[in-house]
Order: sequence, then C-alpha cells, then structure tokens
Amino acid sequence: MIKNTSKLILLIFFLLGTLTYAQEKKKFSSIPNILKGIIPNGKIVFWVLVYNTYAKDQEISISGSKQDYTPQFSGFDLFPEEDSFYYIAYSSGGKMNYVTDVNGLKTFIGKVDNIQEAAIAATIEGYIVDEEFKDVAANYYEDTSNYYLDLGKLTSQECPYQKKHYTLTINKSTGAITNVKDNGAYIELYNKKCANNPRLMKIEKKEEPKDEPKKPAKSTKRK
Repeated sequence: MIKNTSKLILLIFFLLGTLTYAQEKKKFSSIPNILKGIIPNGKIVFWVLVYNTYAKDQEISISGSKQDYTPQFSGFDLFPEEDSFYYIAYSSGGKMNYVTDVNGLKTFIGKVDNIQEAAIAATIEGYIVDEEFKDVAANYYEDTSNYYLDLGKLTSQECPYQKKHYTLTINKSTGAITNVKDNGAYIELYNKKCANNPRLMKIEKKEEPKDEPKKPAKSTKRK
C-alpha cells in the first residue's frame, strides 16, 4: 500500500513537472530564424530566403541544390523595418517562382507546421513579433493542442503612438486563431502636437492682472 502511494505521488510530481515545462514561455530568437523555420507546402526542389536592405540582397537560408534566380525589387515586410524586405525564390515543377507578398507567402507555407509558421501566420493578420520587447510581445509556449503566442500590434500611429500586446491561441490542427486575449498597451508615446497629451492638460492658467484703484484727483483751487 505504501509503495503504491509513493508511486502515485511520484507520478503526480512527474505530470506537474511535465505540464510546467510544456507551458514555460520561450522567446523568439530573431526574425530571420522565424522565417528559416518555414516548411514549404508541396514539392519544392530548391528555395532560398533573401533579405534585401538598402538595395542589397543577403541570402538568409538555402534549401536544396542552389539554382539561378532573378533578384527581386519588392517583397513582403511582415516585420516593419525601414528600407528592407524579404522575398523567396523557389523551384517547383521545373519552373522558378517568387514569393513577394503576404498572399504568396501564405500559399507557400500552406498548413501551419510549427511555432515559426504560427508566428508568421499571425503577422499576416496584423500582429508583430516585437524584438525590442520580447518579454511582452515576442514569446510563446505550447501544449499538445495549441500554440500560445504573446505578440504586439500597432494600434495607433497618431496621437498617441500606441502598441498593445495580445496572447493568441492558435490551433495546431487547423492553424486558426481560436482566441485573442487583450493584455493592454505596453507603449504609449505622446508628442507636443498631441491635443490629448496629459502634460499639456496640466498647464496652469495665468491670472489676469487686477485693475488698480484710481487715486483721487488733486485740488487745483487757490486759497
């Protein structure tokens, strides 16, 4: 009886440890590593992920025997950065093809196969992996059924500039976002032009000068 009780206790601790480990949040290492995790849909002989910044190409990831491809002058920009974009060149059915927009990327990925593709699918829907704030907007954990991603979203470019963070639940079987939890704003920036700037609202009104009492006129009568 004692042995059975001990085994049961050990089993409970093991299951609790496994559950805790499974729900431990991990941070996305970098944007390029997320894109390197793509598993293409269909039979792809060769594909290359190219990063273009300031009109210069850099091959980030190559899969299969390298083939010649034509450099592209536009691409997708899921993770906004000035003067840069990504594109994919791939060979399928004896023909070289190119992914230069989010619709093409969605088709290229097809079914969501891993956490990296789940993050990309979420960014296509307007969310961002915010590398500057990984604790709140660039991390994840998973269980047997779902991916859980903490991502950001730019909710206002006007006064005030604002980013909010959300926890997204993405079903592993369907790749669909099944739940979105709003965790509130983590960036809120005001400037002098913002009419709703809290600092401007605290400006003290200057008191108007009071009129001084008039002095009685001096008598000019002679004695």
